[in-house]
Amino acid sequence: MRLHIVLVEPEIPSNTGNISRTCSVIDAPLHLVHPLGFDISEKQVRRAGLDYWDELELHEYMSFDEVRKKYPNGEFFYCTTKAKNTYSDIDYTEFADKDIFLVFGKETKGLPEELLADNYDRCIRIPMKINKRSLNLSNSVAIIAYDVLRQFGFENLEREGALHDKIGY
Repeated sequence: MRLHIVLVEPEIPSNTGNISRTCSVIDAPLHLVHPLGFDISEKQVRRAGLDYWDELELHEYMSFDEVRKKYPNGEFFYCTTKAKNTYSDIDYTEFADKDIFLVFGKETKGLPEELLADNYDRCIRIPMKINKRSLNLSNSVAIIAYDVLRQFGFENLEREGALHDKIGY
């Protein structure tokens, strides 16, 4: 399994920068679908991504259809506040031999309603209090991506840290 993050028409450069950092540390390609609400070289994007940009696998597309055509065997999940299923309802290990794509929409509008309607059984959400609009996009990406990785035992990720100074141990 390889996890991919897709941002459809992201608008806020610092969110995309933060997401790029998450993608770098979990080794997930980041797919950006135009139009973007910023220039990818903007200082805010790069600052949020810090020194991880050189390690980021970044792909850009003019439409979401291009992503689907490039990965016809991918398993796509559409992240939206309008879903009936939560992200934790899915057993992602069923797709261990496939690439898994988490698709997120623009910060102000989310994903297009038509796309959601056509893929409603693949739409997932993060539970929230009633009458709350949504979480920050970069937080949402991290929450769902890490749950997918958790289900695979955080394969290929470092699971233990170490103190720099041994304090009485």
